[in-house]
Amino acid sequence: MNIHEYQAKELLAKFGVGIPAGHAALTVEEAVAGAKQLPGPLYIVKAQIHAGGRGKGKFRELGPDAKGGVRLARSLEEVEAHAREMLGNTLVTIQTGDAGKQVNRLYITDGVDIEKEFYLSMLVDRKTSRLAMIVSTEGGMNIEDVAHDTPEKITTITIDPAQGFQPHHGRAVAFALKLTGDLNKQAQLVARQLYDAFNALDCAMLEINPLVVAEDQKLLVLDTKMSFDSSALYRHPDVEVLRDETEEDPAEVEASKYDLAYIKLDGNIGCMVNGAGLAMATMDIIKLNGMFPANFLDVGGGATTEKVTAAFKIILSDPAVKGILVNIFGGIMKCDTIAEGIVAAAKDVNLSVPLVVRLEGTNVEQGKAILAASGLAIVPADDLGDAAKKIVAEVKKAA
Repeated sequence: MNIHEYQAKELLAKFGVGIPAGHAALTVEEAVAGAKQLPGPLYIVKAQIHAGGRGKGKFRELGPDAKGGVRLARSLEEVEAHAREMLGNTLVTIQTGDAGKQVNRLYITDGVDIEKEFYLSMLVDRKTSRLAMIVSTEGGMNIEDVAHDTPEKITTITIDPAQGFQPHHGRAVAFALKLTGDLNKQAQLVARQLYDAFNALDCAMLEINPLVVAEDQKLLVLDTKMSFDSSALYRHPDVEVLRDETEEDPAEVEASKYDLAYIKLDGNIGCMVNGAGLAMATMDIIKLNGMFPANFLDVGGGATTEKVTAAFKIILSDPAVKGILVNIFGGIMKCDTIAEGIVAAAKDVNLSVPLVVRLEGTNVEQGKAILAASGLAIVPADDLGDAAKKIVAEVKKAA
């Protein structure tokens, strides 16, 4: 789960991390009122969307010469003008793709005189089963270029979760940032605070870009992104309520209500599979046969008829879907349960696209019998290769 910048900063502040004063706003009036509570005379007006590259982004409705999603304002009047231009318009960045994201929230922060920018992030390193703290002296909007052109300027410090954050980790961070004196001590403290926040909140990723040295020689977090392990959210109801469903694909939001793992893709063959590995293999074999999957969808190991019906409806909510491939290997999952769900869903939504079903495993014969007796135009398949060939052929025939 992702959250907005202002929400992440509020969480980090609870761990003692230094952040500039700021206020979130849903309307132009709230933006101006928030700015009035700040010292000024310099303000930063920031679009709040779940995507990076906001500063270099462009608002589709405002033309190529318009400013991006992070703007300086030197008066309350400029704050108001920026807020009017940004709210309700679509910001297109390198991470949103051409579709962009509509800006529904702003964050008005106090301006900061910056002496130096750094980069610092934390994530789980699955190769080492440790936490990785990644730091660079080259923070700012061009960090992707730094990673590509001068990777030697990026340092990775691994932390064994069994031992936790140690003083030498903090010293390594400060050394990598080439800080001395009091700033060195501040960097060590910030690294410890971020580690504590990452662990306590069950984060999947925490990125600070930039971490800056302000004019008063204090380290401040100017921008941050934070995402969480969705499987651990039950332990953090205060974090879960920060979810902004308007930033997510509506089908993915609906899928989460039924505990379905769904991700929309750009193809035209819908997939319903049990097990993430089998789902990946199913998508691969569709591509191998010359077409592209429209989604990743894992119904899990204990799906009910209701859950399967919901999965079918979610797949068919995508107008790009021209056919559906169901690939179920029944272990815990029972093939007859899947078959009942398929028949119920197909009748409920008045299925009008080709459907190929491959069943194998527990109660497979009962499942096949249910499909055969349904009276629906369901194409059975003997194995995964056969299923992929049949759904591709059916979609081409229906085109």
